Order: sequence, then C-alpha cells, then structure tokens
Amino acid sequence: MARLAQTAGLTDVQQEILSTVRDFVDKEIIPVATELEHRDEYPQQIVDGLRELGLFGLMIPEEYGGLGESLLTYALCVEEIARGWMSVSGIINTHFIVAYMLKQHGTQEQKDHFLPRMAAGDVRGAFSMSEPGLGSDVSAITSKAVRDGEEYVLNGQKMWLTNGGTSSLVAVLVRSDEGHPEGTAPHKSMTTFLIEKEPGFGEVRPGLTIPGKIDKMGYKGVDTTELIMDDLRLSADRVLGGVTGRGFYHMMDGVEVGRVNVAARGCGVAQRAFELGVRYAQQRHTFGKAIAQHQAIQFKLAEMATKVEAAHAMMVNAARKKDSGERNDLEAGMAKYLASEYCKEVVEDAFRIHGGYGFSKEYEIERLYREAPMLLIGEGTAEIQKMIIGRRLLEEYRFQG
Repeated sequence: MARLAQTAGLTDVQQEILSTVRDFVDKEIIPVATELEHRDEYPQQIVDGLRELGLFGLMIPEEYGGLGESLLTYALCVEEIARGWMSVSGIINTHFIVAYMLKQHGTQEQKDHFLPRMAAGDVRGAFSMSEPGLGSDVSAITSKAVRDGEEYVLNGQKMWLTNGGTSSLVAVLVRSDEGHPEGTAPHKSMTTFLIEKEPGFGEVRPGLTIPGKIDKMGYKGVDTTELIMDDLRLSADRVLGGVTGRGFYHMMDGVEVGRVNVAARGCGVAQRAFELGVRYAQQRHTFGKAIAQHQAIQFKLAEMATKVEAAHAMMVNAARKKDSGERNDLEAGMAKYLASEYCKEVVEDAFRIHGGYGFSKEYEIERLYREAPMLLIGEGTAEIQKMIIGRRLLEEYRFQG
C-alpha cells in the first residue's frame, strides 16, 4: 500500500470495501483504460463489474437494497476509481447524485419506485441544470414546465448531461411559474422533474431527444450529451418531492455532495500522476544516473506528493462534515477548488518528468493531461467555488462594527 493519501479512523467494513475497489481498479481498469479512452469506447465490461460489486447502490439505504454507506466511503471509492480512469467515476457520480436527491427529497412513492432499481444498477441516473447559453448562471434557465391538468408539458434544451445516452432516469431542472407570482426570485420558481426514458440516442420517448455524444478533448468513454424537450408530457407525480418551486434547493444539495466527488476525482487522478512520475523518474537515466537522483526532479516529486496529501485531507474533511449532518458547502467548495487545481499541477509536473514521452499516446500521462482540465469546470468552475468560499467566509467572519 502506498504511503500517501491514507485515511485514519476507517472501520473494518470501509477498509474491506476500499481494498476490493482498489484491487478491481488495478486488475480491471488500469490495464485497459488508455486503449478504451483513445477509442472513446463506453467501458461496458468495467461498468458490469462495478454493478456486481454493488457500487451503484453504495449510499442507497439498505431498506432499498443498497449498502447504506457514508459519503466518506463513497468519496474514497471514487478516489480509487478515478486513479484508474476518471471517466468511470463520472458514470457512477451522476447516478449517485440522482439517487441522493431521491433519498433526501423524493416522495415515498418515488423512493419505492426508483431506489431499489438504482441500487441494483438496473436504472442509471443522469441530471442536468445547465443550458447552451447560460453556463454557471443557473438562475437564468429558460426551459419551462407548464401545468396541463394532471400533467406538465416541458419544453427547452439542456446541456452537458454525463450519462445522457446510457441513463434511463434523468433529473432535470426547469422553470415552473405555477403558484409563483410575477417578481418571485428566479431560484424559487424552479422545479426538478424525474424523466424516465429508454437508453440510447435519438428520440428516446415522445417529446424527448438525446441528439448524440459531444466530442470532447478528454473525459472520453462516458457519454456527454444535450437533451431536447419538445412538448414532453410528464405526470405530476414525477415532480421531485411532489411540490414545485423547490428544484433549485434539491439540485444545490446534490451538487454539494457532487463537489466532494469531484474533489475525490482530483485526488485520484493526482495520485495516479504522482505514481507515474515517481516510477518514470527512477527508470529514466540522464548524465549517468536516474533522473530521480537530480535535485530538480526531487523538488518536483516533493511538491507533487505534498499536494496529493493536502488535497486528500481536505476532501476527507468535507465528506466527514456532511456525514455528521453539518452544512459543508464551505468545506466542499474548498476541497473541490484545491483538489482540482492541485490535480492539474501534479499532472503537469508528471508530464514534465516524462519529457518528450509525455506527449506520446503510448504513455498514460498523456491521457491524464487531457482529463485534468475537466475538473476545473465540472460541478461549478474554480471561479464559482471561490465566490461560494468568499461569501461563506464573510458570513462566518462578519465584522461587528
């Protein structure tokens, strides 16, 4: 076991789960990840293996067939999976966020209907807040739901759905003005709808189209898509929680745990980059000795290892705070910001250690170099994190003058 990024105080069950996941990553993910990534191929065999391990139900309560584990256990599993291939952690993450929102905010009927099948991996989740023209400005969404008897009619276009094609359940945030008078704050007139659909592309149910995969620089293998609603009809019992106007709060709660997940991904990718860098530095020789013996390289390794350790500690702290029932938006924002920035820096240093070979697709570091930037923008950009952190700090340290 590596010295870095250890977590104190884990139970025997947590250690056993992590050991199983780490073994799966080393044997089933790392050997095939780069080849699948270069082909932009969905890792069906890996996903089937994770399903057998029960990871799709890791945080779903036992009463619904899940393992009922903590956010910390989940985040540490994500860290291990991202160490193998970050795209695989994305396949689980969106599913997990939808399951979390259902567990926290769903009606009893919604929980009974979806959670057992989500725990088994039979139903896969995706979610979307973003739209083509708004980026981080969630309050400006234009997708709308209009009440029509016992149904709602949804129209609009959503963007950046991870698992948009392979999922069979999508949680979508739209504007619903029903019962909200003119002048209501934008975030108080939003509702999350639960849309069941067939996996695949094209028209996946009447009024709902998934056009196809967005071609990306990195984060390949997992499908990232748009979603187009054209007079999509949903019954009123598919409003998350059964009440309109609460969607923004539901999504923000989901994103809060999602940010811990992104921090965990950053930790995992950074760990792998360090492993690759420190190994290559001991294999590559220049001027009659391994480059690891050159002080310039030792300085890089020292900085990389310190960043790996610091990011891991902040991620664990944010997860434990949420598990304790406390508000953790400050800690989650800090962890996500630090882990994603440090991940980018550690990957770049490992890339530099590889020299010209880092630019070759034969070497794994080339893939990591293209994957790391996604963490700077996923689940809220670094700039959004700094805004959240700054506002929360001003709340905590309000000057009483």
